[in-house]
Amino acid sequence: MLLSADAAAAVEEISIVGLFRDRAIVMLDGVQRVLTPGNPSPEGVTLISASSREAVLEINGSRNTYMLGDRITSQFTAPLPQQSVTIAPDGHGMYFVNGSINDFQVTFVVDTGATLIAMNKHQAKRMGLDYKMEGEPSVSSTASGLDKVYIVSLNKVAVGEIVLHNIQGSVHDGDYPDVILLGNSFLRRINMQRDGQLLKLEQLY
Repeated sequence: MLLSADAAAAVEEISIVGLFRDRAIVMLDGVQRVLTPGNPSPEGVTLISASSREAVLEINGSRNTYMLGDRITSQFTAPLPQQSVTIAPDGHGMYFVNGSINDFQVTFVVDTGATLIAMNKHQAKRMGLDYKMEGEPSVSSTASGLDKVYIVSLNKVAVGEIVLHNIQGSVHDGDYPDVILLGNSFLRRINMQRDGQLLKLEQLY
């Protein structure tokens, strides 16, 4: 069944989240679709061609080329600029970066070994997080042993221009860690790659 242009016009945002030969994975207003050439999605978006580098989409009769990570608004004229942050290591090879949690300014250290964004009780209290009332008690393994922690939901986490919402975090009921750990609850929702010694973080969608 052919779909009218009105179907595609109703889609407000398209994000390119996966590219392969003759296949593209896209998010259409938050719904994931796997597109193959010539087969329009239920929303009326058609993949013309795809490779691991780029995809050609037809939207409302107009064809444009898009790259992985591109996000297109309802005007569908061109991809929005991809938000990214490039971090240089300190003298010990650690990657520190400024950001915010719930609009409270903080310093993070990138830690791919941390499951969640992790902070100590003093940092949480300064942010106004009522972690004992709102968090879920748990236990975390650290270098010094087992720590009592509270699992919380962070409404907004920003690193440079990258902004994500509803990120899980953990509050250690003690003095660890000294610096807030930017863990995998944030990192797995972005693209992270090295360029020599530099670390580049890119927002996916």
